[in-house]
Amino acid sequence: MRGTLYIVAAPSGAGKSSLVNACLARDPNICLSISFTSRDPRPGERHAEHYHFIGREEFQRMIDAGDFFEHALVHGDWKGTARQSVEPQLAAGRDVLLEIDWQGARQVRAQVPEAVSVFILPPSREALLERMRKRGQDSEAVMAARLAAAREEMSHYDEFDYVIVNEHFDTAVGEMCAIFAASRLRREAQASRHADLIAALLVPD
Repeated sequence: MRGTLYIVAAPSGAGKSSLVNACLARDPNICLSISFTSRDPRPGERHAEHYHFIGREEFQRMIDAGDFFEHALVHGDWKGTARQSVEPQLAAGRDVLLEIDWQGARQVRAQVPEAVSVFILPPSREALLERMRKRGQDSEAVMAARLAAAREEMSHYDEFDYVIVNEHFDTAVGEMCAIFAASRLRREAQASRHADLIAALLVPD
């Protein structure tokens, strides 16, 4: 049985990565696809754990070779998901989660219409700006640009199947895990997973 592809997107500062990591810790049946990026690592980021960090020339080579499942230019840097990070796992029946932006999500849905997509919203603009400031990595000018980009990102929330407001972290984690659980209980998935049981139950007396 083919695995399910999950898409999780959010504006910068909405807490997407923290939510995803908490859900992955609870649900061992989902693997995270590590994205590629052309930007330099930020403090604390490690290659092949947070991103695959590669140069712009190498990224362009991969684009030209058709190696990406999706890719987009985000805040002046390239980000993308390699096909090798997704297709083999789905074919083997494993669920795969993509942390991508709305542009990448649109590309993925065009190829995998049955993908389950989730958008994370902050509880307020003030909370979003405060989370950006807590990172302590960007200047005020950069944060202003990121806030403007976040407004653009959030305007695409209605392209997603589910929306979670990350006001209370534990609640948001529970809601995301509930989405994963519910998607596995859809009729089509259960009919395939329990075909023998259903056939036995429907045998006439």
